[in-house]
Amino acid sequence: MAIDPALFQENERTAPSADQRQFVEVGSLDCETGGHLPAVTVAYETWGVLSPAKDNAILVCHALSGDSHAIGWWERLIGPGKAIDTNQFFVIGTNALGGCQGTTGPDSIGPDGKFYRTRFPVITVGDMVEVQSRVIDILGIDRLHAVTGGSMGGMQALEWTVRKPGRVKKAFVTASCAAHNAMQIGFNEAARQAIMRDERWKEGEYEEGAGPDGGLAVARMIGHLSFLSEQAFDAKFGRRLQNKETPSYHLGVDFQVESYLSYQGEKFTKRFDANSLLYLTKAIDYYDLQSFKGADTDYLFASFTTDWLYPSHQSETLLKMAQDSDLKAEHRVIDLPYGHDGFLLDGDIQGGYVREFLS
Repeated sequence: MAIDPALFQENERTAPSADQRQFVEVGSLDCETGGHLPAVTVAYETWGVLSPAKDNAILVCHALSGDSHAIGWWERLIGPGKAIDTNQFFVIGTNALGGCQGTTGPDSIGPDGKFYRTRFPVITVGDMVEVQSRVIDILGIDRLHAVTGGSMGGMQALEWTVRKPGRVKKAFVTASCAAHNAMQIGFNEAARQAIMRDERWKEGEYEEGAGPDGGLAVARMIGHLSFLSEQAFDAKFGRRLQNKETPSYHLGVDFQVESYLSYQGEKFTKRFDANSLLYLTKAIDYYDLQSFKGADTDYLFASFTTDWLYPSHQSETLLKMAQDSDLKAEHRVIDLPYGHDGFLLDGDIQGGYVREFLS
């Protein structure tokens, strides 16, 4: 099987870029779970030109470890002449509420001059959408041509269509679902426990630069295993040893895949906040879309045959839910060996469907 090298360059593909970030204050927020944020800042980036009628805007929502730099982590889908064509559309990327790349989150400083840490309120996908909608308001856009996203970003796109009826013409939702199942929650809980059982977590009150890097690295290893497919791991690593011809029979690194996961976990700790991972995974575990009642959006759902984290039957459920509400919807199943991360890497097959859908 031919391997796309980008499949094993996760940290490089999703590394944040601050070059074009803009920051906007969107006011206070009463969170759905009862918490309160006295002030919220949102980091965002834009590409392309907003039309005089302001009818060509596309909002891109990122997955768990993404950020506002959508043209970077989704570079195969967004850009001049690509499926989400920045020559045609005004593309907006925001960093989600609770994130750690410029938008208010647990590693932000509160009004008292101290880091929020675990004083940050538990948030929902609905809270993320509320904050995004205020950015869209500030930009003077009444109706989005489309909202798009995969995985956690797909949940945000879904929520936009039911929470803000009349404001979204089209929604492209890839490798996502209406609600996590027990296995998906289980993966996230294992990642959370890796962090919280690290003695440096300190009930979430760790000092800047002295966080639970060991636990966060293991959490990312768990996540990374779930993002890729068995075929991809076997093709890339198999049972090959790391810089040796025979096993050493010790408790250290022997296999290439062990070395790779350790590297990915360590790199992740340099760009992501441990508490942000706790809050964001909780938000998506709580997400539970019951119906599309009230929505008036056209939907394109996409899924991947080897995505065992967000399997195709979950997108099929979304399709049926949309059709039950008499909404125009289609579901495209894409046969690629990449696993869940196929939604980030496939600009050809997925891109063709998106281009047609947005036109």
